[in-house]
Amino acid sequence: MPFIIGLRGSKRLFSSAERTLARVAKHRLRPKSFSPPRSLKNVAVRFEAGWPVYDVGVTSAPRRALYLHGGANIYEIAPQHWSLVGRLAPGASALISVAIYPLAPEGTAGPLTEVAADLVAAMIREVGAQNVTILGDSAGGGMALATAMVLRDRGEPGVGVVMISPSLDLSLSDPDVIETAKIDPWLDIPGASAASELYRGDLPVEHPRVSALNGSLEGLGDLQIFTGTLDMLNPDARRLRARAAEAHHTLEFHEVEGMIHVYPILPIPEAAVARQQIIAFMTR
Repeated sequence: MPFIIGLRGSKRLFSSAERTLARVAKHRLRPKSFSPPRSLKNVAVRFEAGWPVYDVGVTSAPRRALYLHGGANIYEIAPQHWSLVGRLAPGASALISVAIYPLAPEGTAGPLTEVAADLVAAMIREVGAQNVTILGDSAGGGMALATAMVLRDRGEPGVGVVMISPSLDLSLSDPDVIETAKIDPWLDIPGASAASELYRGDLPVEHPRVSALNGSLEGLGDLQIFTGTLDMLNPDARRLRARAAEAHHTLEFHEVEGMIHVYPILPIPEAAVARQQIIAFMTR
């Protein structure tokens, strides 16, 4: 899989801020489709705060979840994201809401986490916090944790948060992140930093809504995280684990040697194992 990712040229795209910003301009001119595949069953759409929100699963399901897709806050939802949701919804007996949030620079951290928190708050009122999970991968993983913090600050009860290779510190300044970027076949710091500058809006990069690693874990629900050692975001995932341990906060940590960024959404055997671990977390 690292070899295949290398052939796709993803590393080259993220190795230059100019190339990343050129891709942003291209997608703003000709947006990619966010439509779910026709093969995905039990799908309905509604609009919340102008966002298309796709509900995947049956309305009678006892659990609810919000899914925030990855893509460095500049890429639209991909088929792999839809595939993950399509497997998790029946496996966890959950109705999963997929939020098609506006991409940066139109979509920025402050407003996005507010709307995401509104969506989750409605789920809490419907089925109770113990039956609600926020899911996210990559940029969506960091957004998921930030959304949980917004809910906490509003006085809402804690919900479970599942983070797949999350982007937790958009400063990308940790020395271990810089070193790991050299072996990451997919991501690189210049392009990711350029995307982060668009996403933070008028907030400083250190703000918890931008870089959730800087927020307090007090009052949050249980956390689950997936990370691979070939992912440049791996050191920040380890930093979150250390902070959770210091705070005696429940964090289920899954680190797999030799795995790349967002491995649980890729067509590999390790992803099937991760999906079952996510389902177990959502249903316990």
